[in-house]
Amino acid sequence: MKATPSLSIYILLTVIFLHRSAAVGPLDTAAPTPAPGGAENDSEFIRTSCQSTLYPEICYNTMAPFASRVQQDRGRLARAAISLSLNGAKHTAAHLDNLSRLGGAEPEAAAALQDCSSAFSDSVDQMHDSLAQLKQLGGSDEELRFQMSNVQTWMSAAETNEDTCADGFEGVGDGPLKTDVCDRVMKVKQVTSNALALVNYFASNITAP
Repeated sequence: MKATPSLSIYILLTVIFLHRSAAVGPLDTAAPTPAPGGAENDSEFIRTSCQSTLYPEICYNTMAPFASRVQQDRGRLARAAISLSLNGAKHTAAHLDNLSRLGGAEPEAAAALQDCSSAFSDSVDQMHDSLAQLKQLGGSDEELRFQMSNVQTWMSAAETNEDTCADGFEGVGDGPLKTDVCDRVMKVKQVTSNALALVNYFASNITAP
């Protein structure tokens, strides 16, 4: 299935912003030794890893630009995926906040906007916590499992908050506002879902050195 123009623009903006954003920080740590096969194998690693997600095409399109930095490291892949999701959530949270401040919406839509803005704010915080935890991984197998459990819990909660936002608009009448919000939220939910899947993919194979 080909990505829609709006999705393609979203992916492009996300990738450009991530290159300039501090959220990419975790990927800038010491790079692992390149795996045999170079760029082609790195790209194929991402394509294969993305098959564990609900939206593999979106996953591959958003993650492929970072193949040379992720290489074949599942931890780096998980951090990159969370960074992309965090970036999208930040932009959506800011957009929702701006819409709330503009006013003029019907009372039901205004209440849904406020709830949605709050939910996305929580989602952003949870993804920040996830990245912070991934930076500090270490210790025994038991300690690593506990740390990864935290990340999985926070990323799951972030996805739930995004679902809550979308659910809040179910009772709002159709119109440009609802369409705009729901389309944006859906795109972020897809990237967050992929990030959680890649975190789970990493967690299922992590062991102490």
